[in-house]
Amino acid sequence: MTRLFNDPIAFVDEATEGFVAAHAHRVRQVPGGVIRSTKSEPNTVAVVIGGGSGHYPAFCGLVGQGLAHGAAMGNLFASPSAQQIYTVARAANNGAGVLLSYGNYAGDVLHFGQARDRLVSEGIPCEMVKVIDDVSSASLEEIQKRRGIAGDLTVFKIAAAAAEAGYSLEEVVRVAEAANLRTRSFGVAFDGCTLPGADDALFHVPEGKMAVGLGIHGEPGISEQDIPTADELAELLVKRLLEELPEGVGSAKGARASVLLNGLGTVKYEELFVVYRRVNQLLKEAGLEIVDPEVGELVTSLDMAGASLTLFWLDDELEKFWAAPCDTPAYSKGSVTAVEQLDAAELDIPDPDAIPDATQESQDAAAKVLAALETTYKVIEENEEEFGRIDAVAGDGDHGIGMARGGKAAVEKAREVKERGAGAGTTLRMAGDAWADRAGGTSGAIWGAALHSLAMAIGDEKKPDAACIAQGVRDARDNIMHFGKAKVGDKTLVDVLVPFSEVLSERIEAGDDLKTAWQAGADRAEQAAKDTADLVPKIGRARPLAEKSKGTPDAGAVSLSMIIRAVVDVL
Repeated sequence: MTRLFNDPIAFVDEATEGFVAAHAHRVRQVPGGVIRSTKSEPNTVAVVIGGGSGHYPAFCGLVGQGLAHGAAMGNLFASPSAQQIYTVARAANNGAGVLLSYGNYAGDVLHFGQARDRLVSEGIPCEMVKVIDDVSSASLEEIQKRRGIAGDLTVFKIAAAAAEAGYSLEEVVRVAEAANLRTRSFGVAFDGCTLPGADDALFHVPEGKMAVGLGIHGEPGISEQDIPTADELAELLVKRLLEELPEGVGSAKGARASVLLNGLGTVKYEELFVVYRRVNQLLKEAGLEIVDPEVGELVTSLDMAGASLTLFWLDDELEKFWAAPCDTPAYSKGSVTAVEQLDAAELDIPDPDAIPDATQESQDAAAKVLAALETTYKVIEENEEEFGRIDAVAGDGDHGIGMARGGKAAVEKAREVKERGAGAGTTLRMAGDAWADRAGGTSGAIWGAALHSLAMAIGDEKKPDAACIAQGVRDARDNIMHFGKAKVGDKTLVDVLVPFSEVLSERIEAGDDLKTAWQAGADRAEQAAKDTADLVPKIGRARPLAEKSKGTPDAGAVSLSMIIRAVVDVL
C-alpha cells in the first residue's frame, strides 16, 4: 500500500520536487524530467534514459557523473511524452549527439521514436537502444519483443561509461547494444503494487502462490506455483538464466558475468541476501566467475512484492565500462573526479508552452480542431465503461480510463492554446502532448503520436484542406506502425486505422469532398473494428492471453472507429 501522499494526481510532481531537493548537488529539474547538475565534457555523447515513474531508482536516480546525463519521467507506469523526452534531451545535449535508452514497452517505443525524429530534424544526431532483457516475455527467436526490466541498469551504465570515455555516438550505440544482447533477467512476483489513492493493488497473485515471469507493471507471467523457500527461488532463477547463454558465450564454465539480484519494492535487503547466498553458490558451481555483483533495489514497482535475477555476461570492453566510476543519487561506484556545477544560463531548454506564430486562417481552423477534440472526448465519456469492459477480456481493463484522462487533457490544452492564438497545427500538437502525458499506457502514446502526425501535416500557415488531412492520417498510420511494430491482423487499432486511411485517401483523390470521403472511411472503419473479434492478438499485453480474446473486438479498434464516426459532423 502506498500510504504517504497528498493529492494522488500530484504524486509524481511532488516526488520529483523532493527528489531534486534532496540531491541538488547531482541533479537539476528541467521540464519533463531531470539532468545532471554538474558540467559534462563538451562534445561528448549525452545518454538520456527514461520511462514511467514508480520504478525508483530507475530512472531519475541513475542520473549523475558516469551514468545518465538526463532522465525523462512519465507519470506512474506511463511513458514520458515525446515533448518531455525532447526537452530533456535538448537540455542534456553536449554537442556530440544523444543516445536515448529505455525499456521495450509500446508507449516508450512510440514516444522516444518521435522525440528522436524531432531531434534529428533539428540537426542533433540521435540514436536509440531499447532494453530487452526479460527472458520470460518472449522466446529467443523473438528476442526483440522482450521487455526491459532490471537489465536497464547494465545497458544504461555501459552506454554512459562509453560516452564518458569519449566514444562517438556510433560507438556508444555499439557497446550499448552489446550489453543489451548479453543481459538476461528473470523475475517472480508475490503480489501487486498499489497506486497512490487506490483502494486495492493493480493486481493480485493468489494467496500462497508466486507468479513466475510476471512483468513489473503486472503483465502476464508464464505460470504460477507455490511460494518456494529462498534456496528454491534461487535455484529456479539460476536454472532459467543458465539455460540461455548469449551469443559469444560458449559455456558458463570460465565465463565472467556480473549478477544483479533486484527487489521490486517489498522484498527487502535481508531477504535478498538470503537468496543471493544460494545464487552465488549455484553460479560458482557452474564455473562462472562473478564480477562486481549488485544486490538491492535497482528497478522497482512502487510496493510490488517480487524479485528478479539478472546475469550480465562480460567481455573485456564491457567489464571495463561496468567497473568505471559513477556517482548518482541511487547508484555509485568507485570514485569520480569532482566537477563544477552547471550554470542555468548554459542550458538549452526549449519552452514547451511557447506558441509559434500562425496565420489568421490557421487560427480560425483551430476552432474546428477544438470542436473535433470535444466531440472525441464526448464519445469517450459516454463509452468509457464499455471500453474498459472490452479491454478487460484479455488486457488490464484500463483502456476506458486512459482514454478518458487523455481526451479530457487534450480538450483542456486545446482550449487554452487556442485562446492564446495558436494555429491549427500547434493546437493539435499540444493537445496530443497533453493526451499522451495524462493518459499514459500504450493508447496514450498512440493517440499522442496520431495527433502529432496530423499536426505536422496541417501546420500553422493555411486552412487545412482535404488533401493535407488525408496526408496527416497516412502519416499517423505510418508513424504508429513504424514505432509500434503492429500490422494489420495483429488485433490492434491499426486494423481500423489502415483501411480508414486507404478509403479516405482514395475518395479524396477521386474528387469527393472531405465530409463525404470521411463518411465512407467511417463506414469501413466500423466494419474493420467489428472484424477484429475474429482475430487473436499478436502484439501487446493481450498477446499472452490471445485465445481468451477470440470473439471480442479490440478495445482500441472499437474506440477509434467510434471517434471517426462521431467527428463527421464537425467536418
